[in-house]
Amino acid sequence: MARVAVGGTFDPIHDGHISLLRRAYDLGGEGEVVIGLTSDEMARESRTRAVRDFDVREKNLRAVVQRCFGIKHANIIKIDDQCGSSIYEDFDFIVVSPETLPMAEKINRLRAKKNLKPLRISVVEYQLAQDLVRISSTRIYEGKIDKHGKILIG
Repeated sequence: MARVAVGGTFDPIHDGHISLLRRAYDLGGEGEVVIGLTSDEMARESRTRAVRDFDVREKNLRAVVQRCFGIKHANIIKIDDQCGSSIYEDFDFIVVSPETLPMAEKINRLRAKKNLKPLRISVVEYQLAQDLVRISSTRIYEGKIDKHGKILIG
């Protein structure tokens, strides 16, 4: 059974996040999916916009995972850096977006130094909004699109 890692800030949760999670659960099958959710400190240090508190983001993420995938007890862990537990725990896959692909490659280099098997990297392409620009939490926060990519302002 596969063990799959996926991570992010997940605020606000949008169709791109759903695609990442769907791939993770598809790859995980009857195995385990571990969702790394960025700590408040990590989430806020790299953002110029407001990010909800960890507890709120975790609650929202659990609700989405249950609603979309029927998973009642999602395995969500707090991560304080971009690698999380993926550089020392046993995983089979890591699910990333094109934006985070370089981090997955770095994780595999770090794993190699520790004589751990490389993770199989699964890249989920961006979900595009109505204007054919990728859906992002920042664009949603700015009020340009909704979580499904529908244009809200011209």
